[in-house]
Amino acid sequence: MSDTPNMSEQIAGQGGMIPAHGLTAAIHIGESDLPFVDLGDGSKLQLLQVDLNQGLWVVRTKFAPGYKVDKHYHTGSVFAVTLEGSWYYKEYPDYVNTKGSYLYEPAHSVHTLTVSEDNEGETDVWFAIYGANINVDDDGNVIGIVDAQSILAAYQGLCEAQGLSADKVIVLGAPT
Repeated sequence: MSDTPNMSEQIAGQGGMIPAHGLTAAIHIGESDLPFVDLGDGSKLQLLQVDLNQGLWVVRTKFAPGYKVDKHYHTGSVFAVTLEGSWYYKEYPDYVNTKGSYLYEPAHSVHTLTVSEDNEGETDVWFAIYGANINVDDDGNVIGIVDAQSILAAYQGLCEAQGLSADKVIVLGAPT
C-alpha cells in the first residue's frame, strides 16, 4: 500500500480546491460523498463541481411534486439528465423530461421548470450549467442571478448551517 494520498484524499485535504493545471488523475465522487442540502422551498441541491475559470457548475437537484423554478434563462449552455421523476418547461408543456431523458438548452432560452403536482415522489435531475442563471419576473426584469461562484458559496454556507461537509466538491480555479 502506498503512503501517497489518492486524489480524493488530496481534494478533501484542500477543502475541494484543485489547481486547474497539472491535473492528471480522474476524480471520483460517490453518490453519498456529498450531501443534498435542503433549500427550504421543496428542493434539495447537491453541488458536484464548479470550474470558476469556465463558469461551469454541475449540480444534482431533487424537486418535490408541484415544484416550480422561477422563470429564468442562462448565459451559457445547459445539459440535463433526468434520473427519476418527470418535469417540463411551462413554456413547452408537450416536452416532458422523464427518467433517462437528456436535454440540451441553448443560452438565452427563457423557461420555467415545472414538476407536475401529481408526480409520484421526487424528481431527480443532473445539470451541467455554463455561465449564470438569470431569474426574471413576468416583465423580464432581473430578480436574481446565480453563477458558479455564488452557488459554491451558497452550498458551502448551507452545508455548514445544516452540519454537513462540502469538502469533496470539485473546485477548479480560484474564487475572486
